[in-house]
Amino acid sequence: MLTVGTTVLGVGDVARATAFWTAALDYAPQDNGDDTWVILNPQKGDGARLALMLSETPVQLHPRIHLDLWADNQEAEVQRLLDLGAERVDWDLYPDDADFIVLADPEGNRFCVVDASGA
Repeated sequence: MLTVGTTVLGVGDVARATAFWTAALDYAPQDNGDDTWVILNPQKGDGARLALMLSETPVQLHPRIHLDLWADNQEAEVQRLLDLGAERVDWDLYPDDADFIVLADPEGNRFCVVDASGA
């Protein structure tokens, strides 16, 4: 049996990415990371782990894999992430009825904030 253990993001600055993603997700780094990689774990309860690994490859404008972050209050969460250093992405692939907003972390990695309010 296989399970997904960790999602890995390539980043150019592990410390900067760690600061953003720990604040964004309320995660904490494991003790055994260094300046080339770190694993982040939820501080409360269960949840998906996120690893940040030093990478020299450029960010993809239309990444094949990305994070979907579900938000009960999409507008508030998008603003909070922008305040933490995320940037809005001028996304050319929005459908007419999009329930998501595309942002980029300080490293340029794209991710979506999905309206999970059910509204």
